[in-house]
Amino acid sequence: MADMIDIQATDGSGTFEAYVVRPAKTGNGPVIVVLQEIFGVNEGMRQICDDLAREGYIAICPDLFWRMKPGVDITDKTEEEWKEAFHYFQTFDHDKGMEDIAATVAVAKKLEGGTGKVGAVGYCLGGLLAYKTSALTDVDASVAYYGVGLDTLLDLSAKITTPLLMHIAEEDGFVDKDAQKRIKEGLKDNANVTIHSYPGVDHAFARPDGVNWNTAAANLANARTRDFFQTNLKG
Repeated sequence: MADMIDIQATDGSGTFEAYVVRPAKTGNGPVIVVLQEIFGVNEGMRQICDDLAREGYIAICPDLFWRMKPGVDITDKTEEEWKEAFHYFQTFDHDKGMEDIAATVAVAKKLEGGTGKVGAVGYCLGGLLAYKTSALTDVDASVAYYGVGLDTLLDLSAKITTPLLMHIAEEDGFVDKDAQKRIKEGLKDNANVTIHSYPGVDHAFARPDGVNWNTAAANLANARTRDFFQTNLKG
């Protein structure tokens, strides 16, 4: 039950697409906003949405790169794709991106078949955005997988007032041990935040079909995410 919908940008600059998939049996459920990596709304992101739908959620993955190039759909398999992906990462307008996420959350809150409960989950760039989504929007719960740059945004901790689950790769090539320590130290006093670290794994260890996929760590992190959303969106 997958579809593409259009979402109106709040700044009046146009519309952007979002991939939406619903549970096959009912078509109804809480909504989870899936926040993309630097490779766009690609097969990996769509697979994550499909998996969430099988667990009873409506999943919606907005095209956050639409202001640069609509419909980005690349992989981590070639040097050329990595160069393209880093170009998007480096030129991504975070303020506009958060406006688009807020617009997506607003649509998710009123989506037909939704329960009114909305969560967010993000990976890599999306992990950073999930953290910001937790602090700056009215989502009910958020999950951040190996977010990049979180140690520079710890001032947002006081604004995180709903549950946030974070997964950190201890051997993350983009988030060194000192940054990981700052993240844990900076968020330790916020009872809404739960952080799990995964030893021996690199960035993107839970990317479906990714070069750094680690079965044991991904399965553990995903199980924790399932339990977290079950408690906070369905409970």
